[in-house]
Formats: sequence, C-alpha cells, structure tokens
Amino acid sequence: MKVCLITESPPNGMFRVRLDTEDLIRGSISGKIRRSFLRILPGNRVKMEVSRYDSTRERIIY
Repeated sequence: MKVCLITESPPNGMFRVRLDTEDLIRGSISGKIRRSFLRILPGNRVKMEVSRYDSTRERIIY
C-alpha cells in the first residue's frame, strides 16, 4: 500500500497519480469507493494498491 498524490483526473475514470518517488502512473477507483460516490480531486492524497499483473496500474483503495 502506497500513499500518493492525485495530479490529474481525466473524464474516463482513470487518474494520473504521482508517487513519493516522483514517478507518474495511472490508477483507477476500487469498487467500494465507486459505490460510496466519493469525489476524488487533483491534490488529494490517496492510498493505492499495486496490481499483480501490471505494475504501471494501481487501484485507489482509500
């Protein structure tokens, strides 16, 4: 689990996220957050979980 910063939120549901190591990756919202209708905006700090299959994509879990 990593703490990251949202830098951009395009309208397709994916987010561009900056890690603490200054890397930019793409992340999507987990189902629990999607059901709760939480709003994620650029500048928010979020916790992410790494995908086992593709390390460039992660899932926002909190």
